[in-house]
Amino acid sequence: MGLLNFLFGNKTNTITDFKDRDAIILDVRTKGEYQQGAIAGSKNIPLQTLNTKIDYIKKLNKPVITCCASGMRSANAASILKRNNIEATNGGGWQSLQKKL
Repeated sequence: MGLLNFLFGNKTNTITDFKDRDAIILDVRTKGEYQQGAIAGSKNIPLQTLNTKIDYIKKLNKPVITCCASGMRSANAASILKRNNIEATNGGGWQSLQKKL
């Protein structure tokens, strides 16, 4: 086990676990960014509107994998979801996440 995996966990294993439990892929980029390319079947809720969609996401009753362009906004989104008692993990940039799915 590498030092980073020991310190931060293995993101690929977490993504696989979430995917096996029918997780929702939540893309938090802007609508314009999302329209330029996205993971098939993902939901687009831009980070700036995420707080207004918490109840909607809770009603889906599924774990959430967040993604964006680089992983920064999706890390913030995963943190917001976790604070609202939603099981979430940061999937990072959507293109690299797509390769893991």
